[in-house]
Amino acid sequence: MSGNTFGSIFRLTTFGESHGPGLGGVVDGCPAGIPLDESMLQLELDKRKPGQGGLASTARKEADKVEILSGVFEGKTTGTSIGFTIPNTNQRSHDYSTIKDVFRPGHADYSFTAKYGFRDYRGGGRSSGRETVSRVAGGAIAQELLRSEGIAIYAYTVELGGIPVNAYDFEGAQDRPYFSPDPDIVDVWNDRVKDVKSQGDTLGGVVEVRATSVPAGLGEPVFDKLDARLAYALMSVGAVKGVEIGSGMNASCSLGSLNNDPIGPDGFLSNNAGGILGGISSGQDIVARAFIKPIPSISQEQSTVTTDGIATSLSIGGRHDIAAIPRINPVLKAMMAMTIADMLLLDRRLGVRD
Repeated sequence: MSGNTFGSIFRLTTFGESHGPGLGGVVDGCPAGIPLDESMLQLELDKRKPGQGGLASTARKEADKVEILSGVFEGKTTGTSIGFTIPNTNQRSHDYSTIKDVFRPGHADYSFTAKYGFRDYRGGGRSSGRETVSRVAGGAIAQELLRSEGIAIYAYTVELGGIPVNAYDFEGAQDRPYFSPDPDIVDVWNDRVKDVKSQGDTLGGVVEVRATSVPAGLGEPVFDKLDARLAYALMSVGAVKGVEIGSGMNASCSLGSLNNDPIGPDGFLSNNAGGILGGISSGQDIVARAFIKPIPSISQEQSTVTTDGIATSLSIGGRHDIAAIPRINPVLKAMMAMTIADMLLLDRRLGVRD
């Protein structure tokens, strides 16, 4: 299987399955001298681990305890490959025995089998959402690199189950349920989650990811545009079905006079471009939104077929989230962090900045 490495200079290669012994990864290209230890990775992993999503979260409990194997000495990166592992400790593979010969609607079962002629039915194998634990660990390393440059990344939920927020306190969101930037919407979302859960159904939503203090000049003008790389990074997360940069789709029904960002002596007066012009960062906050589909594992009966093509119906049991939000938020944060870290190091390699 190919496609297990992300990035060109700052590179993350991941391995592992949802119901195997564990998951892990190797980060190459991280400069030497960046402060790093396991607690820094654990801080981000704890935001993603099962059981942290409030009413929307799965009952599966994993410690997601990370161990750094290489590339760090006396609390700093050495410039060599940073290897890490995260063991699985709470798998219940027998939950999947009843569906091993059935294609689950909304999952990758059918397409995975079409490609490889074989699949790991225990939670989806490499197509499982648990694969993202390695991304979060790699992204935590990227965030420490960016922190040394004064760059910060935030991910917060702006819509859940069709209910949008009315406030945007993205810094305060990091300490609220669902990573909500609006303190008054949490109870409303809780009620929505409880209602949908009682129906045996699931929810989607929208997560906004923001990078602050990004210098102007990151990105390339043609195929390696910063927004193109960022869209690719966010779309590589399994539950993401769409990405917007800045004003996004609203730009298509706007006017040039309204969508352009005027410039004054002290800088830009608005940020409809999402901090990227011509594929290159403008020095403003970089803002992207990821549109998240509902979790496909539902307890309602659905029509499907067996691996032999025989019509049947399926109700999925086991332990599953009601929404990928909020556990997907640190994953998207990690993907933005690795994208910006990669583009920053690319500029340095090209001698654009020191």
